[in-house]
Amino acid sequence: MSRIGNKPIKLENGVTFERNGNIVKVSGSKGTLTQEIDKNIKTEVKDNEIYFTFEDPSFNAKQGLARALVNNMVIGVSKGWEKKLVISGVGYKAQVSGNKLVMNLGYSHQVEVEIPSDLKVTCTSVTEILVSGIDKQKVGQFCANVRAKRPYEPYHGYGVHVDGEKLIRKVGKAAGKKK
Repeated sequence: MSRIGNKPIKLENGVTFERNGNIVKVSGSKGTLTQEIDKNIKTEVKDNEIYFTFEDPSFNAKQGLARALVNNMVIGVSKGWEKKLVISGVGYKAQVSGNKLVMNLGYSHQVEVEIPSDLKVTCTSVTEILVSGIDKQKVGQFCANVRAKRPYEPYHGYGVHVDGEKLIRKVGKAAGKKK
């Protein structure tokens, strides 16, 4: 039995849920999201809660997946998703210029990343980037793309990382020398 799939999703005020065949549509104050889920996963709305069921036991895992995707959609259209990126390094900085995120990451050139139209990117300071939007997957993917431009380096602590991420610092060669 799927523990996640059996939990109902509570619809917040102003959030509507609609299903046409395989397509699920969730609308709220921040926007509208659509997602395709398996036709063998049945949905039912009772007392402002969405329930997910299946008939064939082979769809147990897909029940949990469908429930998690729809839950992320409900949270996105009501509250939104946001992630904070931190840039650490001497001379490393970022700024938003038009629809591009321009960063100095220790290379001989500036690194520019195109900002998707459905995301909002702001620089709260020169070393902090706040990414927000209604689609959790797009927010996370944009953060991963920015982070890939200069991944965190464990020996000196330079690079881009998500705020709250567990970072491991390593000791250099000097730690292994014996006197």
